[in-house]
Amino acid sequence: MPIDKTKVSDEEALNFHQYPTPGKIGLQPTKPMATQRDLALAYSPGVAVPVRKIAENPDAAYDYTSKGNTVAVISNGTAILGLGNLGALASKPVMEGKAVLFKRFADIDSFDIEVATQDPDEFITVVKNITASFGGINLEDIKSPECFIIESALQDLADIPVFHDDQHGTAIIAAAGLINALEITGRRIEDTKVVLCGAGAAGLSSIGLIKAMGVKPENTTVVDIHGVVYKGRTVEMDQWKSVHATDTDKRTLAEAMVGADVVLGLSAKGVITPEMVATMAPQPIIFAMANPDPEITPEDVAKVRDDAIVATGRSDYPNQVNNVLGFPYIFRGALDVRARRVNHEMKLAAAMALAQLAREDVPDEVAAAYQGRHLKFGKDYIIPTPFDPRLIWYIPPFVAQAAMDTGVARKPIEDMDSYRKTLEKRLDPSAGFLQNITATVRSRPSKRIVFAEGEDISVIRAAHAFKAQGLGTPILCGRENLVTANMRAAGLDPAEEDIEIVNARLSHRNSAYSQLLYSRLQRKGFLKRDVDRLINQDRNSFAAAMVLSGHADGMVTGVTRSFDQAFEEVLRVVDPAPGGRVMGMSIVLARGKTVFIADTTVAELPDPEELVEIAVEAAMAVRGMGHTPRVAFMSYSTFGNPAGERSDRVAKAVELLEQRGVDFEFEGEMPPDVALDPTLWANYPFQRLTAPANILVMPAIHSASISTKLVQALGGATVVGPLLLGLSKPVQICQLSDSVTKILTMATFAAYDIRANINN
Repeated sequence: MPIDKTKVSDEEALNFHQYPTPGKIGLQPTKPMATQRDLALAYSPGVAVPVRKIAENPDAAYDYTSKGNTVAVISNGTAILGLGNLGALASKPVMEGKAVLFKRFADIDSFDIEVATQDPDEFITVVKNITASFGGINLEDIKSPECFIIESALQDLADIPVFHDDQHGTAIIAAAGLINALEITGRRIEDTKVVLCGAGAAGLSSIGLIKAMGVKPENTTVVDIHGVVYKGRTVEMDQWKSVHATDTDKRTLAEAMVGADVVLGLSAKGVITPEMVATMAPQPIIFAMANPDPEITPEDVAKVRDDAIVATGRSDYPNQVNNVLGFPYIFRGALDVRARRVNHEMKLAAAMALAQLAREDVPDEVAAAYQGRHLKFGKDYIIPTPFDPRLIWYIPPFVAQAAMDTGVARKPIEDMDSYRKTLEKRLDPSAGFLQNITATVRSRPSKRIVFAEGEDISVIRAAHAFKAQGLGTPILCGRENLVTANMRAAGLDPAEEDIEIVNARLSHRNSAYSQLLYSRLQRKGFLKRDVDRLINQDRNSFAAAMVLSGHADGMVTGVTRSFDQAFEEVLRVVDPAPGGRVMGMSIVLARGKTVFIADTTVAELPDPEELVEIAVEAAMAVRGMGHTPRVAFMSYSTFGNPAGERSDRVAKAVELLEQRGVDFEFEGEMPPDVALDPTLWANYPFQRLTAPANILVMPAIHSASISTKLVQALGGATVVGPLLLGLSKPVQICQLSDSVTKILTMATFAAYDIRANINN
């Protein structure tokens, strides 16, 4: 499956997989297990009832067990990513990763199974004998040609969908892109000349699929490591290659590409040269999909052709051919109609659906994640992006309909519109929030972010990750000898890191920074020597001065000192934004919800006017992060019941906000359950929210802080922040001893610059 150029250190990768619990997947019951009655229903004697039902009718397993929403990801480890044959057990991290993708993108429960045999017949027997447990089988990382034998046999033996993603996933996404590329270039598919570079599983599946779409066999040329696959060739030929052999006198890739309209690359880095591209037909279509480096880069194509449409497997280029656009949604549609197999028509339906989706208007939440790229149907946008939230409800209905039309569906869907609505609600809308923020930061020109506590090992590792993930340029504030020593302690080579280190005591800018700060503090009880000491010795003052002076674009601090201390030091240097309210806002990402909670750090007991300012600042920030703000003012009281002084203060804030005439929904005073659960609104027909609130304005800092920390401590939710809002410059303050991941997240938000997004 395609990967991007993001690099992580070996230590980061191992830590991610080991802590806090080894592996990436687990099991969580879907029924209550709190009482003896629960256990009696779940196991003995209650379990005997569905057992008898299933014995009488095997299809009842879909009704009484999780079979209908489970996929087994199965491998023997003979072709692990680009690492080769490393064995079944070594493939387990990859298979767990695939299981995570099934859950993340299509809400499918997936279990990895590693089969320790390289004998195709033994493998087939093992998988055949466990198919009763699952709704579908996803084969993965099995070498060619055994993968063809295994999939074909299991499709005949199993009564559930069997899908080898390495073969068909890339083929389906490439086919979708090709459909649109042909449309843009005005070509008829039956007249299109196609060259396949790479005759492995994915390549042969791709050429087979586009032939089924209408490309004529005589207009195709397959090239492998030994040259053109022609009729009569005897070197390294098998039945799967032979079916695509053509009657041609061409023998090399260079010869094959002369006059070609399309080249599909599924081979190796650098195989296609600019000279070859120059010989192709006008408006050539080049899918260079080798990973991690393509057969030819878009930059090299541009040197010889300005009329080409280029796709790769990389996320840092337009038109990414990414398997995650296919397999989750193909299985989602197949499972929902209880399909017996994934047939050719279902694959074509998925390709056509992806092609059509790319022609639709791009929604705001997708556009917000890719600022800097104009996502509109055209040569640089022929394939949807992997984090497009429409995929879950757009693609599966096409697959399900194809299954029904071809007679492989056990349970046809009667109301397709209702099915789409069900799909839209099924996927966790909060799941892509941080990915969208990260994608936005990556798509922009590099921001320089100063990490004020640059000697701390966790901060150093976060700075390394910030740079390695293409999020911007980190600057470490600290003494060079300690920073480099701690880099080595973190397993990083200072010579290779090439991260800027700034020593506050020795910087040539100290005089200017000191004068700048003195002009701000001279009438606030500070002498010039006090300010000199701050710049020379206090890294928060120095780093904030860097940001204020434009020598850095943002700042991260707070790992080694309390929030209040760091906040006070930053405020000496950086002013609130004009009309802004300085405050903290935490983001709670829970199953099905993204909720913003304010103010979690600054205003201890805000009065009604301050509550209004908090609501307005939070609404602007939430809009700047791509969400439609809906504000609820929190209280123990529900619209005056019971009455009390503190609830009156909240009610007054609502009245004041009404007078402002703001452009976002708001309501209050109310407790969280009423704000978040529309089923409780029947008793309050006057309330104004049209959907659950996503901004909870707390009546005091203690309630805000307690609520977010309680949610975090109980588990089941991710809490981001609190983010610092309302300053004129992007500064984020971490919590004491935050993890590397949390520091990196705060640095990413500093680079994102929420206020800049508000203004945009």
